[in-house]
Amino acid sequence: MKRAIYAGSFDPVTNGHLDVLSRAAAVFDEVIVAIAHNSEKRGLFTPEERVVMIGEATRDLPNVRVTHFNGLLVEFARTQNACAIIRGLRAVSDFEMEFQMALMNRRLAPGLETFFLMPKEEYSYVSSRLVKEVASLGGDITAFVPEGVARALRGKFPR
Repeated sequence: MKRAIYAGSFDPVTNGHLDVLSRAAAVFDEVIVAIAHNSEKRGLFTPEERVVMIGEATRDLPNVRVTHFNGLLVEFARTQNACAIIRGLRAVSDFEMEFQMALMNRRLAPGLETFFLMPKEEYSYVSSRLVKEVASLGGDITAFVPEGVARALRGKFPR
């Protein structure tokens, strides 16, 4: 079985994330969406809330599983018997950091490949940070996130 890990904070998941995920799900037998705990970031949503939101948004992708993890991504990938890491690239500005991370991961786990996927152009400027900012200011975010996420954001930023 070809299993890939699509890791990130997904705080919250956006339609761009889901576009990359659906592309990966078409290539791999199983894709595990792995919500990373980042002690340097304070999330708007708990990892458990993110698991639920992503699970709802990926109901139609039977080969997608959602979980969260602590520690090194390559170690988590080993425990899951994954052969690949999926990373989304929105713009050239994403590439340098992602490239460095991929090289470090290759050094730590030589058999684990990194695949870069680009979302549709319409999502290339969408980020979780921007979505949260627009939502906090009362803007319409329905074009950028699944309905369940929009509902959860309205709950975090009531007007």
